[in-house]
Amino acid sequence: MNEMKKIVEEYVAAHVKEAEELLMELGRIPAPSHMEDQRAAFCRNWFLAQGAGDVAIDSAKNVICKLNCTEDNDLAVFMAHTDIVFPDMEPLKMSLEGRTLFAPGIGDDTANLVNLMMAAKYLIQEKPEMKSGIMIVANSCEEGLGNLDGSKEIIRAYGHRIKAFYSFDGYMSQCTYSAVGSYRYKITVKTAGGHSWLNFGSPNAIQILSGLIGKLYEMKVPDTDRTTYNVGHMQGGTTVNTIAQEASMLFEFRSTSQSCLEYMEKQFEDIIEGYTGDYEITTELLGVRPGNGEIDQDSLKAYTDLSADVIREFYEGELDFGAYSTDANIPLSRGILSNTVGTIIGAKAHTREEWVDLDSIPAGMKIVLSLLLHYVYPLV
Repeated sequence: MNEMKKIVEEYVAAHVKEAEELLMELGRIPAPSHMEDQRAAFCRNWFLAQGAGDVAIDSAKNVICKLNCTEDNDLAVFMAHTDIVFPDMEPLKMSLEGRTLFAPGIGDDTANLVNLMMAAKYLIQEKPEMKSGIMIVANSCEEGLGNLDGSKEIIRAYGHRIKAFYSFDGYMSQCTYSAVGSYRYKITVKTAGGHSWLNFGSPNAIQILSGLIGKLYEMKVPDTDRTTYNVGHMQGGTTVNTIAQEASMLFEFRSTSQSCLEYMEKQFEDIIEGYTGDYEITTELLGVRPGNGEIDQDSLKAYTDLSADVIREFYEGELDFGAYSTDANIPLSRGILSNTVGTIIGAKAHTREEWVDLDSIPAGMKIVLSLLLHYVYPLV
C-alpha cells in the first residue's frame, strides 16, 4: 500500500462515526436556496472548531475555508453545496432504518458536503505542505433558481487564480466533466380582456400565449451540440366565461455549449420582438446557467481520468460521465479544469423520501481525501 492510500485508509477508519454524527446534525438544519444562513453559520463554526485559521462567509453565503492561500498563489477549489430544494425553515425530519438514513436533501447535497468537511479536517489538523492554495467551500445556491450564485461568486472573486475545481454532488458513479447550461424565462401576456359573450373577438391572453408557444416550438436547434427547449408551466385566465386578461408561461432552453445557448437566445429574442399586436408581452429572465466554454480537451481528459481512477479505487460500479447542470458549470464556462464527483450511495433526490446508505460514507470520504492529497507534498 502506497503512502497516500495508507493515510486515507487509516484516517477514514478512525473518523467514520464522527462523519455519521456530523451528517445527522447537519442534515436537520434547513437550507433553502438564498436562505442557507443557518447551515453556513454551522459550517463556519465547525471549521473553526477543527482548528482552521482562515474561515469566512462571503456576500453570497459561501463558507470559505482557506488553506495555504496566499494573496496570489494558484488555487484548487473543493466545493459542496449547502442548499436543498425544500422551502422548510424548521428542522428537517430525519429517520434511520438500519443503515439507511432518510431526510430531505440528505444526499443532495448534505452527505457529499460532510465527506468534504471530514476530508478537509485531515489537512486542517495535519497541516501538510501543499502544492498550491486549497479552498474548501460550502457553497450556496446550487439548486433551482439559486442559479449557481454561490459558484458564480467564487469564480468572480478567484477565477483568475483557480487551476483546478472539484464539486462534490450526486451519487458515487458520477464523474462529470461537461456542463448542461440553461436559460430560463417567465413570459407574460396582458390584454384588455372582457366578457366571453359581450366582448367576443377581443384579444385573449391565453390564445395569444398559445400562438407564441407555437412559434417557440418552431425554433431550430443547432446540430453541433445537444440543445433542447421546453415550456414547463402555464397559467392564466379566471373563469370559463371570461376573455383572459393575463396569461404566463415558464420557458427554458438547454445545451452543453455556451455558443449554442447564445444562438438560441438570439432566436428567442427575435420571436418575442416580432410577436406584436393589441397586447403587451413581457419577459423576465429567471436564471442563467452557462454551458461549456473553450477548454483544452486533452488537459480536461487527463484531469477527468485522474478523478475516475480515484473513484475506481473505492467504487466498483460503472462510472457515469454524462453531462449535468452543477456548480462546475461556472468554471467550465470559463475554461477551468473541473469535475463534479459523487461520493455517496442513495436515491430519490429532490423528494422528501430521499435516502443515503451510511455504509457508503467511508468510500466517499476516501474519494474526497484522495483527491485533496493530490495537491499535497510529498505524497504525489
